[in-house]
Amino acid sequence: MSKKQKNVLWRIIVSAVLIIGLSVLGKFITLNKYIWLVLNLVPYFIIGYDILKKAVKGIFKGQVFDENFLMAVATVGAIALGDYKEGVAVMLFYQIGELFQSIAVGKSRRNISALMDIRPDYANVEVDGKLQKVDPDEVSVGTEITVNPGEKIPIDGVVTSGDTSLNTSALTGESLPRNVKTGDEVISGCINMTGVIKVKTTKEFGDSTVSKILDLVENSSMKKSRSENFITKFAKYYTPAVCFSALALAILPPVIRLIAGYAPMWGNWIFRALTFLVVSCPCALVISVPLSFFAGIGCASANGILVKGSNYLEGLSETKYVVFDKTGTLTKGVFEVTGVYPENGYTKDDLIRLAAYAESASSHPISLSLKKYYGKDIDENDVTDIKEIAGHGVSAAVDGKKVFAGNLKLMKEENIAVANEHNEGTVVYVSENGKYVGCIVISDVVKPNTKLALSELKKHGVKKTVMLTGDSKAAADRVAAEIGIDEVHSELLPADKVSEVEKLLDKKEPKEKLAFVGDGINDAPVLSRADIGIAMGALGSDAAIEAADIVLMDDDPAKISLAKKISVHTLKIVKENITFALLVKAVCLILSAVGIANMGVAIFADVGVMVVAVINATRALRLKNKTE
Repeated sequence: MSKKQKNVLWRIIVSAVLIIGLSVLGKFITLNKYIWLVLNLVPYFIIGYDILKKAVKGIFKGQVFDENFLMAVATVGAIALGDYKEGVAVMLFYQIGELFQSIAVGKSRRNISALMDIRPDYANVEVDGKLQKVDPDEVSVGTEITVNPGEKIPIDGVVTSGDTSLNTSALTGESLPRNVKTGDEVISGCINMTGVIKVKTTKEFGDSTVSKILDLVENSSMKKSRSENFITKFAKYYTPAVCFSALALAILPPVIRLIAGYAPMWGNWIFRALTFLVVSCPCALVISVPLSFFAGIGCASANGILVKGSNYLEGLSETKYVVFDKTGTLTKGVFEVTGVYPENGYTKDDLIRLAAYAESASSHPISLSLKKYYGKDIDENDVTDIKEIAGHGVSAAVDGKKVFAGNLKLMKEENIAVANEHNEGTVVYVSENGKYVGCIVISDVVKPNTKLALSELKKHGVKKTVMLTGDSKAAADRVAAEIGIDEVHSELLPADKVSEVEKLLDKKEPKEKLAFVGDGINDAPVLSRADIGIAMGALGSDAAIEAADIVLMDDDPAKISLAKKISVHTLKIVKENITFALLVKAVCLILSAVGIANMGVAIFADVGVMVVAVINATRALRLKNKTE
């Protein structure tokens, strides 16, 4: 509990004791009404001086119609009518409600701050042979810093010595450690878990990943959702309307009764008007709706999903079309051997060995994938005369025999008969001394959670999933069949992707949203053109963070469906709060106007609804990091 909250709590306790004491005193002693007024004003000012002060300041600033003004008018009016206990009690219970609200909001903010506690306090720089802790802002590009176990990496850079495991959970939401060694890039915000490493900085602190992330989270509230804008406009017109309604309730019925020849009953109708004012206070809506979005964005941040504004979180809940780039988004973006097909009596081991040896001198991604799949050391004495055949493949002497490894054109030029042609992915055909050995299929492998992510999106209301890629039709169709995507467009240039997205934008309903998911670097134009741009696998990518509306900090496709789930969950809470608050307010306003609801009901309608709505809003923080 903060110092300010403790101060309010002590004021509540002192005022409550005084009110109880005065109530007991009143049963034994009869006092002059002016003395009784002064005695009741003591607890009233103890508990309500700050509310009265804010109300007066608001009047001078032209901000008359707020909750402080309503509470001040209602309680001062009750005291003026001689209902001292009622006036003091209303102020007391209002402050109790405000304290509960402050604690609930503070708890949600602390939760979010703890989840995003990634800002490093210092960087270790060697000066005259000794390590000194300096402010990360003072470290220039190219400086070598030391990161000990348990410390946060303060600035993006490259490991120059040492190896270790990094905890990236604050950035990605994932608990699995990431191993790094000399030459690997590391980003700020990760926690060094095991060994001492030295890092040469590649950016200034202000441009580092941790600074960009914190800036995004802190400024996300600047971009308001439609729900928040609605509440702002609603409060602007609602508060003056209820104030004038209360004034009319205090004046018109007594005047009508007077004209009709009855006693005007001014005190009764003024008290009803004051109760009406207390009931009307829109605190629950004004506080709980922004808090719901703040909690939703905090929950997303904790799971490695950065949302640049509550408008994008709200828009994601309305997304009915999700368009994906293929390479690096739905697939790993790296070549891997996915099929080995030996022929003419050769075994799989024979085929892989010949291909790996023939490709042993090449650094091409295809060659590297073959050598990785082979998984054994290559004896350079067994392979000689390696030659690269441009656009076709390679030739080499393996164990003294002539080996060709390459595409179908190479086989045809060498007059080698191929038994079965394959068209999925990239195919390496191999021959030995003019005899066909077989072929190896190398493909871009689908990520483990891609299929699950697509099915989860459908569960959360997405109508259609589309894949756009510059890859060949055969490769695109293979991936589409494997993951179960609805529509595929292949062999596209970046401009073609924009055209396809625009066609989909023209087809969808006005209230529906289209999201594009890409790597954030090559897909910047189409990320900007979509209603919501989602950059995926953007850990440390400046271009991705700048181009997209939502940034996923790792390569897991399941985060897309999780982001959608968080959005839907948050909007559900927002609608619950709006509906609950308006319904209770409407019923209590009617009851107070006809004289059924007293100040106790008014307190429940104002403070009770506000506390319930705020507690409900904090539920947006607690969505679990898993798809259901």
